[in-house]
Amino acid sequence: MGSEPIQLLPIIDFSQLKQESKSPNWESVKNQVRFALQEFGCFEATFDQIPRDLRDSVIQGSRQLFELPLQTKLRNSSNKHYHGYIGQHALVPLYESLGIDDALGHGSIDRFTNLMWSEENPDFSKSIRSFTEKLAELDQIVRKLVLESLGLEKYIDEHIESTNYLVRVQKYDAPKSHETEIGLTAHTDKNMVTILYQNEVDGLEVQKKDGQWILVEPSPDSFIVMIGQAFYAWTNGRMHSAHHRVMMKGSVARYSVGLFSVSKKGHIIKAPQEMVDEEHPLLFKPYDHFEFVNFFYTPEGLKSSDALKAYCGA
Repeated sequence: MGSEPIQLLPIIDFSQLKQESKSPNWESVKNQVRFALQEFGCFEATFDQIPRDLRDSVIQGSRQLFELPLQTKLRNSSNKHYHGYIGQHALVPLYESLGIDDALGHGSIDRFTNLMWSEENPDFSKSIRSFTEKLAELDQIVRKLVLESLGLEKYIDEHIESTNYLVRVQKYDAPKSHETEIGLTAHTDKNMVTILYQNEVDGLEVQKKDGQWILVEPSPDSFIVMIGQAFYAWTNGRMHSAHHRVMMKGSVARYSVGLFSVSKKGHIIKAPQEMVDEEHPLLFKPYDHFEFVNFFYTPEGLKSSDALKAYCGA
């Protein structure tokens, strides 16, 4: 199916929301978030805690990062799938990305920066750290709103403390031809929540429940919040995890930065008993995120139309 060249995602304003104290519009935003994530699996968020100069600095730092020699970027290695450098893949030749694991952990961003720049780059470290801290606030507000809307307030602290943050800096080259080309193939994220920020070049498309692909056109002042399969499983299917892809056209590269909340190694993803009843039978057995991701990259997992169901379907 083709894509519609218009933005159809709900737009939700988080500018006045704080984690510490519930603002007057807390209940309204909670309802908007629940509707958007049930129906679309994602939404566009405006969030004034990240000033424009910081966003511009992060995108400029991303450009500098991808200008580094390939042998330098290859230092960003990891034994976890999708946590290190990815590039020059035959299926997605336009795509290149680097990862910062446990980005809010002590020294993680500085170690990544020093790995990339032997002469240091304090501006990159400072901007990425501040950007990550602010996006993590938005992630935690979203998850708190979702759990409250489901009557699961008692799980909020445990839910948030069970995750770390992976930051991925991503580049999509412009196509070599005048045709639209795949920047990233259709997929669902495997983590809890993803928050994306991009430069002025569009390309992200989201698949609606009816199968229609829509082009997402966020403003320079907004972020895309998406539900991953881990949160879909944890809520026993209450929240929708949407397929999405990147389709590139034109002559300008697309840069984006993603914050991924990822379950800590050894933590078991298990739907609370309140989410399971006669109308909502258990969809998935309890599972470890990293063990599932390892399965996903096996021949059996890659050929499956629903790898999570194949791995731990109830």
